[in-house]
Amino acid sequence: MITLRNVTLRRGAKVVLEGANVVLNPGEKAGLVGRNGAGKSSLFSLMAGRLHADAGDFEMPPTWRLGEVAQAMPETEQPATDFVLDGDLPLVEAREALAAAEASNDGHAIGEAHVKLEEAGAFDARSRAQALLLGLGFNLQQLDAPVNSFSGGWRMRLQLARALMCPADLLLLDEPTNHLDLDALVWLEGWLQRFKGTLLVISHDREFLDAITGVTLHLEDAQLTRYGGNYTAFESMRAERLSQQASAYERQQDKIAQLQRFIDRFKAKATKAKQAQSRVKALDRMEKLAPVLTASDFSFQFREPVSLPNPMLSLRELHCGYPGEHGPITIVRNVNRTVLAGQRIGILGANGQGKSTLVKTIARELAPVAGTLTEGKGLSIGYFAQQEMDLLHAEDTPLSHMIRLAKVVSPQAREQELRDFLGQFRFGGEMAAQAVGTLSGGEKARLVLASLVWQRPNLLLLDEPTNHLDLTTREALSMALNEFEGTVMLVSHDRALLREVCDEFWLVSRGGVEPFDGDLDDYQRWLLEQAKEAAKALKDAAAAKVAAETAAAGESPVNRKEERKAAAAQRQKLNEQAKPIKSELKKVETRLAKASEERDAALASLGAADLSPQQRADVGRRLKALEEEIEELEMKWLELGEQLEQLAG
Repeated sequence: MITLRNVTLRRGAKVVLEGANVVLNPGEKAGLVGRNGAGKSSLFSLMAGRLHADAGDFEMPPTWRLGEVAQAMPETEQPATDFVLDGDLPLVEAREALAAAEASNDGHAIGEAHVKLEEAGAFDARSRAQALLLGLGFNLQQLDAPVNSFSGGWRMRLQLARALMCPADLLLLDEPTNHLDLDALVWLEGWLQRFKGTLLVISHDREFLDAITGVTLHLEDAQLTRYGGNYTAFESMRAERLSQQASAYERQQDKIAQLQRFIDRFKAKATKAKQAQSRVKALDRMEKLAPVLTASDFSFQFREPVSLPNPMLSLRELHCGYPGEHGPITIVRNVNRTVLAGQRIGILGANGQGKSTLVKTIARELAPVAGTLTEGKGLSIGYFAQQEMDLLHAEDTPLSHMIRLAKVVSPQAREQELRDFLGQFRFGGEMAAQAVGTLSGGEKARLVLASLVWQRPNLLLLDEPTNHLDLTTREALSMALNEFEGTVMLVSHDRALLREVCDEFWLVSRGGVEPFDGDLDDYQRWLLEQAKEAAKALKDAAAAKVAAETAAAGESPVNRKEERKAAAAQRQKLNEQAKPIKSELKKVETRLAKASEERDAALASLGAADLSPQQRADVGRRLKALEEEIEELEMKWLELGEQLEQLAG
């Protein structure tokens, strides 16, 4: 159990936590949400032991093993799989113990080290590490490539795989989806849903949080509040809480005004002086409620385009790629598409398939390798690069950046006009003169958005625009894109943004670009089918390899036939023994799914504004009963699963 009791935490002069009281139970999966700069990463540092509370008590079981993603970029020639394996600390410790025992020729210690290796899963550790890498988007050829050969985003995926490799009691993940594409994100969701330890994740991806969390910790104005439920349930409960707080504040203000009127009216009258004095004391004793002061919502709009050419783009036999040492390297071939005014196109596809290459070619960042790309008359492109610094200069300030941009786009702009404009994007006062290189990722992204708005484009090319954006800014971007009169082409792993903005999809896959006939749910099902096909191909390849090795060893076909018959008979026997266990397991799974649905419905009902205290108490008791039943069902499910595993063994 993790406990924060009256914890106060400061970073320099800023108080990021004040009087925090929160409990996280073992096995709970919690989302930590709040605006950028609220102090979420500081809370992670407190839990990881890098910071200590300035007041109060923070408690975590001393035997718990912590897993988290290292933020430093690894610089090593170590193969990718070995790098990930080193994240399994029990395995590393067991290997070190074996090496020490063998060096001292201590037979007893060698035996104990082998037991530790078995407990750490040494015999399948390499395959587990490679499964993590494949799930996060690496291909077979990259499994043993040197870490230094990967770009920054891929090295962060390696750090994520290394953190997941550790059998942690507490897993801390800070924006784990920022460098993932949609298929890797879906895989990560499934992995975290199966994770048995306690999870605390910082994320601004609404659907990701809804899929994996059952608790939400909200950090705002140095106050940490726990809500039971995922992000959607949190939004509902917080809205009700703010409404109740506002009502209580208004009632108290009315009471204060009433007391003050009595005091002002009668304090000078001798006959009423005593009563007036009692009202003064009552006023002094009254615990003042704070008004509901939430940070103002961020919003912006794209300016109306000067013109809307139609069609905007015509791609004919277009080949996209990069210049190479021995000639261009083609990534995407034979693209034949037309982009019309007003279209909202989501571009889907796994990492490395060529989404960004296609977008960069349209954005004129890369020259076409072959074919034609015809632009409509008056086309004005607004491009948001996946790496914001591709469009910014570290030594610039937001103001100097806008001044240089305005010389090209709007020569009449005055400095004060630019300052006012930057203020709309939260670059007011001293922030307008702060070096871009010192800005946070979210601030750089807002500056790029400001640049796009100033340019008045009629075609927006957005390559992962939500990386580093908090939920409020993501919602503002979604609203602005829906009101935008031009055309949008969007690459994003944020499914909420894709659902809200796009009405058609292109799929970049296997070196081509084709329309995808379906929605995001269909795409996720398609990804699962692709993963199954890939797994089957790997299995078939492994079987073929074993067959070839057997044939090379000269093993008799007759012996193999007899072995297959014996194995079939054994499987039949095991199937008969497993039938009743599987039947009971199915019943447990059915009831577990139903109980989970009832729990989610009960959690959602807590957000209803018209619940009476008695009804709320009844729901609470029902929730407790459901949680206990779910825990019992999960234990039963594990027991039955172990029985099946023993039979299989």
